[in-house]
This record gives sequence, C-alpha cells and structure tokens, in this order.
Amino acid sequence: MQPARVLEIASGTGQHAEYFAGHLPHITWQSTDLAANIDSLSRRILHADLKNLLPAFALDVADQQWPCEQPFHVFTANSLHIMSAASVKLFFDGVRKCLGPGALLMVYGPFKYHGEFTTQSNAKFDLWLKARDPLSGIRDFETVQGYAVEAGLVLLEDNAMPANNQLLVWQK
Repeated sequence: MQPARVLEIASGTGQHAEYFAGHLPHITWQSTDLAANIDSLSRRILHADLKNLLPAFALDVADQQWPCEQPFHVFTANSLHIMSAASVKLFFDGVRKCLGPGALLMVYGPFKYHGEFTTQSNAKFDLWLKARDPLSGIRDFETVQGYAVEAGLVLLEDNAMPANNQLLVWQK
C-alpha cells in the first residue's frame, strides 16, 4: 500500500483518528479541531501511542491559512451539519488549498437530496440540531456538491452508510 497523509478536520473525540491510524499503519493521520477541544483530543492521541498518529493542532475552518505545507488527503466526519452554512463554504475553500492533484476529500455524515431528507429520523435530527443551534442543520447534497466543484473536485462516490449517513468521496 502507498504511504499517504490524511488531514482530519473536526476530529472531535479522536475516535476516527485512533481507529484509522491503528488499522492503516501506512497512513500518517493528522487530527485537528477547534482550540477549545485540543486538550481532550491530544490526551486520546497520546494514550493511543501510534507512530502514524501525529499530535493534534487547532484549526478552525474559518482560518485564512490552513497549515498544508505538504499535500494531504482530507477527511471529516459528522461535521458539516454541526457548522454553519457559511462555515461549510469556508471548509471547501480551505480544502481546495490542502489537496494536491489526485488527492481525495472524504466526508461522512447525513445529507438531504433535492431538499428532501433520506429518512424521517434525519428530519427529526435536523430539528434537534436547529433547536440547539439555528445555524446548524443537515446540508443539501447539491449545495455541497456545488462547493466541491468550485474547489476543483470531482465526485467519485456517494456511499450509503449505517445510521442514515453517507460517505462522499471527491478527487482533485
């Protein structure tokens, strides 16, 4: 397998980073999250003690400069519906700068298609999200796809996943 570098945006608890780095030793995994979440994320990474799991650093998608000295693949899970619609656009602006030619963007989470929820439980989840933060909510695939195209990405896969989620894969 080819060595690769993955930049994870909004790593949260670090569960994905720990799992993927533990199962894919040829991939160097770089976790990021908002500054307020870095301490707990860093503790999990330290405890995992994996050579290919780098120390986490703070990154807000609204940051003008993302630290992408070397090209990365980019992964994010359960994040686009938590951030504001404006932040989703900024996410794709930042991703555009981090992906080298042929690199992948992988996004896991719930989406609507043509303005329709894929399940009733996702419709209820969207109401719950908006009750706790009116700027959050399940995003329309078509809007997200438009941002991806603007960022120079081509959709490779739209995979149905457990728990009414999708795994979208684009390539630069």
